[in-house]
Amino acid sequence: MRSLMTAVISSAIALCTLRASAADNPMTIAVFTKNRTNPAYEAFRIASDQIARTSGVRVIHLVPDKPDNVDEQKAMVEQVLKERPDAIIFIPVDDVAMIDSVRKLNDAKIPIVLVSNPLPGSFVTYVGADDFEIGYREARYLFEKLGGKGKIVVIEGTPAAPTNRERVRGYQRAFAEFPGIQVLGSGIGNYQQPDARRVMEKFLSEHKEIDAVLSANDSMALGVLEALKAANRTATVIGINGILPAVKQIEAGGMLATVDFNMFKIGCTATRAAVRHLRKEPLPEKVMLPAEVIDKTNYKAWLVPVDQRACPEWSDVAR
Repeated sequence: MRSLMTAVISSAIALCTLRASAADNPMTIAVFTKNRTNPAYEAFRIASDQIARTSGVRVIHLVPDKPDNVDEQKAMVEQVLKERPDAIIFIPVDDVAMIDSVRKLNDAKIPIVLVSNPLPGSFVTYVGADDFEIGYREARYLFEKLGGKGKIVVIEGTPAAPTNRERVRGYQRAFAEFPGIQVLGSGIGNYQQPDARRVMEKFLSEHKEIDAVLSANDSMALGVLEALKAANRTATVIGINGILPAVKQIEAGGMLATVDFNMFKIGCTATRAAVRHLRKEPLPEKVMLPAEVIDKTNYKAWLVPVDQRACPEWSDVAR
């Protein structure tokens, strides 16, 4: 309850700032992200701020204090309904639990750019990537590097997140194509580094031989590496997101690869989309960013710190 009240107070303060700025700048955008623990969402917020600066708009960030907390995000939506920003960029923490909140925003006729996690409702556009394809490409890349044989464990993300469901569905397609891959177990890491470390510690205690770890994001892959180091064990590790710490692990040889679910570019694109809508410029129904495997052959391009990267132009992503 204390966490929820803190989140409500934080969002109220942010939105009061939004209200105070409205007289100076009529274009204000509320940006909802899932948590402050995953570097991918920090990259998204940095990207939103960059577009805001170059576009002359103001963004207000609304983030649950407890990672991926439904009640906190619902409370933040209620605050937004009172303050009425010009537009919303929305990453739902749960694609089922947040449907009613989206319905309220639709009824209030506040335009929404939906990001990353599809759910029912009316949106000016959707910005994301194909998580099924991302999961499939990640798993297939790993299995090919293993020569089609090996004992692996899977670290899944948050069960309620559609990104996780689609990535796991992609894994299942790859499993069917590589019968020589033996899955020793699958655990829930909730897209969080500490959770994934605990899951991996359990796997290591149960299995004397683990050839590889298929992780549904990079933060969890980093937790896996911590567990492996503590146990003085080795395994081939792969993740998703292309966050800087994971890319540095690829450079150092600690990780095999990651798949570029690029939340920085997605943040740039979503914020540009919101600005375009407010300026009455055309938008496609959806913008899907392609994914790329990052490994030893190409990792250097991803070593640039997120706050030093430049957003792509709209014409480069919306085709």
